[in-house]
Amino acid sequence: MTTITDEPVPDWSSEQWQTQARDWVDGQLAKAGRRVTGAVEPRVRPWSLVWRVPTDDGPVWFKANNRGTVHEAVLIATLAKLTPDHVLTPIAVDPAQGWSLLPDGGESLRDVLGRDPDLAHWERALPGYAALQLATAPRVEELVTLGVPDHRPEVLAGLLADLLDDRESLRIGAEDGLAPETYERLRAELPAYAERCRRLADLGIPATVQHDDLHDGNVFAGPAGYRYFDWGDASVAHPFGTLLVTLRSIRHATKLAADDARLVRLRDGYLEAWTDRYDRRTLVEAADLAMNLGAVSRALSWRRALDTADPSRAEYAEAVPGWLAELFAATPLQPET
Repeated sequence: MTTITDEPVPDWSSEQWQTQARDWVDGQLAKAGRRVTGAVEPRVRPWSLVWRVPTDDGPVWFKANNRGTVHEAVLIATLAKLTPDHVLTPIAVDPAQGWSLLPDGGESLRDVLGRDPDLAHWERALPGYAALQLATAPRVEELVTLGVPDHRPEVLAGLLADLLDDRESLRIGAEDGLAPETYERLRAELPAYAERCRRLADLGIPATVQHDDLHDGNVFAGPAGYRYFDWGDASVAHPFGTLLVTLRSIRHATKLAADDARLVRLRDGYLEAWTDRYDRRTLVEAADLAMNLGAVSRALSWRRALDTADPSRAEYAEAVPGWLAELFAATPLQPET
C-alpha cells in the first residue's frame, strides 16, 4: 500500500505506549476534577484504538487515531468551538498524537431507531448537521491547514487520478480487489468525472466539513438534541456528499425503494438549510452530483484509515477498491437499472 505519511507508526499494544496514554488520560481527568475508578475497556481497529474509561463521574472515552486519521482530534476540538450544540465538547485533545478524551454521549440514534424505527428521527437529526456544516464553511482553509483532508470538487479529479496509480491499494485482479476491466473503465472515466467535478464546483455552494460516514451509529440522540461524532473519515468537501452514506444506510435499514417519497423528504429536509441562498433545482442538482462523485471520497478515506502496519488491516482491504467501483453504481435516490 502507498504510504500517505512518513510519520512513525505508534504501537498501541506496547507497554510503553499504553503507560504514556494512560498517564495522559489520568492527568487530563485530574485537571477536570475526576479520577479513574476501574480498568479500561479497549476496542482496537486498524484506524483507531478506543478505551472506555470508568470514572467517579461516569464513563469517558479515550481515542487514539492512526496516522491516516490523526486529524480527527484537532477537528473535533475546532467543531466544539464553532458549533458546540452539535458535537461533544472534548475534555482534552492532543492534536500531535491524535488523541482525544470525550465525555459519554449517551444513546446513539441507532439505539433509538431500534425501539422506534420512525424516519422522523432522521428528519430532526439532519437539519442540525446541516447547521454544523454552514457554521463551519467560513473556516475551511483553516481546517485544511490543520490537516483535515481536502476533497473539494476542484481537487477531487486529481485525487482520483492519484488513487488509480496506487495499484497496491486497489488490488487489481485480486479476489477482493478491482477487476482489471473495472480498472480500465475507471481510467477511461477520468475526463467525465473531472467534468462533473467542475459542474459541481460551478454551482457555487461553499465547501465545508463533510463527515463522510454519517449513519445512525455516529449520531448521539439525547435530551440535549443530536450530536455528531466519529469524525475520522471527515474531509473538507462539498457538503452534500454526506447524503451518499446517510441515505444508503437508511435504505439498508428500512428496505425502502430508491424512489420512495420518504427518502426524498429526508434529502429535501437536509437541503432546506441552503434554500435562503439557492433555488431548489440547483440544490437538487448539486446533491445528485455530490452523491455521484462521493464514492471516490469514501475510497480515499478508507485508504487513509488503512495506512498502518497492523496486520488486521487485511480484513478491510477490499473497502478501497470496493468503494471505488461504486462510482458506477446508482446513487441512493436512483433506481437500479
